[in-house]
Amino acid sequence: MTAIVQELLDTFDRLTDSERSDLLLEILKRTIHLDFPPLSDEDLVLNAEGIFLELDDSYRKNQSSSNSTSSGEYLFP
Repeated sequence: MTAIVQELLDTFDRLTDSERSDLLLEILKRTIHLDFPPLSDEDLVLNAEGIFLELDDSYRKNQSSSNSTSSGEYLFP
């Protein structure tokens, strides 16, 4: 990831929900007609795995901070 892309993502994280929605809409409008090659099965799997690992990590952090369960169960074992 380039520095400018990281800067855009950091700025996105600081936006309000409304501003994020506006930005997302504009990005989708501008990219809908771009000719992207289809993702390979491997690309899809790697992206899905990354998303699930982030969700699992987030879930664990929320569980450890709330201590609401002691079973050690996670959203994605």
